[in-house]
Amino acid sequence: MSKAFFYITIFFLVLTGLFLTACGTSAPAKTIKPTINESVAATETAASEWDWFSVELTDAQTGQSFTMNDYAGKVVLVETMAIWCPTCARQASEVRNLHELLGHPDDLVSVSLDVDPHEDQASLKEYVEELGFEWHFAVAPLEVARALGNLYSAQYLNPPLSPMLIIDRDGQVHQLGYGKKSAETLKKSVEPYLTQ
Repeated sequence: MSKAFFYITIFFLVLTGLFLTACGTSAPAKTIKPTINESVAATETAASEWDWFSVELTDAQTGQSFTMNDYAGKVVLVETMAIWCPTCARQASEVRNLHELLGHPDDLVSVSLDVDPHEDQASLKEYVEELGFEWHFAVAPLEVARALGNLYSAQYLNPPLSPMLIIDRDGQVHQLGYGKKSAETLKKSVEPYLTQ
């Protein structure tokens, strides 16, 4: 009986640890360089890490291609997500609320990147249409997912943590940390870059 109790206790401790990790906490934004407009001359590897800005993505709703470089000079809010992730759907609802709160400014672009390698464009399109989201949703190609994980943290490949980035007008990347963020919190994070 005590052996079964021991295994049950271990199981619940592991489950609690996973739950707390998935809930995450918000951390202050931190800036990461280099930028879109800088040339990265340190090494060939460093240069290739920034290639994700020029990787062609396909909007799941429209089928049109775009890159992050297409939005140079604008503020870009990037969220990694997955269809199966309920936290991601709640976070996307807050992104929608953010756009409404700000009056849908033309110089703020949101991009949600599906980082689950088992999900495809057709499934993502169905998800986006069902939930009524109106910004770019794209399945992240493997090289984009790798770049996000290598440059910022492997946690950017863990959608329930709601990891987000802001790319400012100069192409500098700012991490918003982990955990679901309200529209008000997102507004406070985004507004300084919109007024630059």
